[in-house]
Amino acid sequence: MQLIHAFPHPGLLVGSGVRVLLLSGQPEPIARRLEALGARVETRDELYTALSDILEDPQGLGLFVVDCDTIGMEGAQTVRRALHVISETRRAIPMILISRDFPRQSFPEDRFDPVQLRAPLSAVSLKVGYEHALRDRVDLQ
Repeated sequence: MQLIHAFPHPGLLVGSGVRVLLLSGQPEPIARRLEALGARVETRDELYTALSDILEDPQGLGLFVVDCDTIGMEGAQTVRRALHVISETRRAIPMILISRDFPRQSFPEDRFDPVQLRAPLSAVSLKVGYEHALRDRVDLQ
């Protein structure tokens, strides 16, 4: 028996064409999964470089994803620094934070709070978190 799976047209994906900045020391697996969701992924491996990119072009960025466990700092410290600097841009940039330190997944109602995904990351949890973080785009479609 042959099974055929029809993938949706890339233009129908929620995050199709969204510019995503991924901060990770090991970006390959997460970047591939984000690209499969329709994202245009740019990777950085250092917090201050990523934050500099956000400050230089806050309007062009659609999502900021932080893999807290691979960038060489404690997850909570990274989260606090990133949230503080991003809040200074006076623009709400959707964020997804990934860490083993999170006791559970968190999909907050407040659009200014980041989605928190527990590592190890599954494709399903990333898809749900991605769509939740980009829910403003879903509302517009």
